[in-house]
Amino acid sequence: MTFIETDQLERTTGKKLYDYQKEAMNKIFDCLERNPSNYNLLYQLPTGGGKTVIFTEIAKRYINLSNKKVLVLTHRIELCNQTSKMLGEFKVNCKIIDSKVKELPDQDDFQCFVAMVETLNNRLKDDMLDLKDIGLVIVDEAHYNSFRKLFPNFNECIVLGVTATPLSSNINLPMFQNYKELIVGDSISTLIKRGFLAKATTYCYDVGLSALKIGANGDYTVKSSELLYSDYPMLQKLLYAYEEKSLGKKTLIFNNGINTSLNVYDTFTKIGYNIKHLDNTNTPQERREILDWFKHTPDAILTSVGILTTGFDEPTVESIILNRATRSLTLYHQMIGRGSRVLPNKKEFTVLDLGNNAARFGPWDTEMDWHEIFRNPDFFLSNIFSDEEIERKFRYTMPDDVRENFKNSIDIYFDVDAVYQECMKKGLKPKVVLEKSIEQHKNMCVENSEDLMDARVLARLLKDDIAYRVRLFSYNICKSTENYLKWLSEDYFRQLSSKINQHYVD
Repeated sequence: MTFIETDQLERTTGKKLYDYQKEAMNKIFDCLERNPSNYNLLYQLPTGGGKTVIFTEIAKRYINLSNKKVLVLTHRIELCNQTSKMLGEFKVNCKIIDSKVKELPDQDDFQCFVAMVETLNNRLKDDMLDLKDIGLVIVDEAHYNSFRKLFPNFNECIVLGVTATPLSSNINLPMFQNYKELIVGDSISTLIKRGFLAKATTYCYDVGLSALKIGANGDYTVKSSELLYSDYPMLQKLLYAYEEKSLGKKTLIFNNGINTSLNVYDTFTKIGYNIKHLDNTNTPQERREILDWFKHTPDAILTSVGILTTGFDEPTVESIILNRATRSLTLYHQMIGRGSRVLPNKKEFTVLDLGNNAARFGPWDTEMDWHEIFRNPDFFLSNIFSDEEIERKFRYTMPDDVRENFKNSIDIYFDVDAVYQECMKKGLKPKVVLEKSIEQHKNMCVENSEDLMDARVLARLLKDDIAYRVRLFSYNICKSTENYLKWLSEDYFRQLSSKINQHYVD
């Protein structure tokens, strides 16, 4: 089977495919020509690379050649509408199968159908629809497992899955079970170098995640995330990060819970920042109004929960804030990808990571061996850094405004690990490490104070440094439950206060 040349096809706008998109199409069709007419093929391309444009061209070329029809499957109504619009630009006559469509008496009038997976599955189970002459099924965001239930209905068709991350959303259902082969497109770093994607500058803010719980889906639970990220210190850390690196930029904030997002909204509103909140409980009309406001407001901040990870394209986004942790590589790429679109005056964007995500997966533009991940997902997932491994590498850096209060102290660093090893060699008890640390903190407070009250105020400024030292100490003694760390920090502060009092009494 030979397919017509890509150059013969273009959108009604007159815009043609980029070279790398044409190369991708040729690879896909070369593969399909070599294999049976019911071959399942998976194609990977980064978010922002134009997957929708590519599979729309593929649909048109296939229809023109085979005289068969194409079915495009999506998991969200926003993707249905975007795909239908794109097909229209390429003069492909298509119909959306959504909840309003009960039957298809007019299916002969259309070359292509765009369907919500759950809606189509329900219609087929109830024998309400009988799609005829389908030769190609295109699965958008193919890493989602909801599509698997439909595959038996199209086992005589070509199935083309497209995704930015060929890693199943369910670790128990790897993608190689449904797709025979993977074709990998240009990498993120390549598309950045060629000017098709914006470059991300990432700033990481270390966060202790020991309080987070992992759910059945392999990611952190909403409940445990809400407890951590709705806490006042985390909200203040978010605010500090925004003001330090993203102030005045059009910003998207991703959260792992509605309550967290609402708390973020309240925190930023009280300061006077231009912010709105969006989640899946908003009506379609409210969503349209909020997104229109976001599009046309230069310094807009939009805090959201999940809803904008797919089916949302706003090139003017200048800053992405990950106000959550995730163990999903797919979600990590989807969130950052919302800021990767280029404009004539936008070649870079900012990423603020408050979930240790970059430490877990590497920078967004890290070269990935997608073939290996596709073939051996268990190996990849088992080698993701644990939170404890990540946190062991943290090094607390005292903020400049805090450091200014201790300007009379030349050395404020305390190497917990080195002191612990020294104590073990000398046969001393582990608690000696904390005693030495407390003595140094006491000296810092005294050296920079005129009286007892001043010293007590300075001791409170050491809260984050104390928490950091206590956590490092707990790793050495292999005892790091959250309750133990809390007790240890409180006991540390009590002893520090006692030593400061004793100094002034003496």
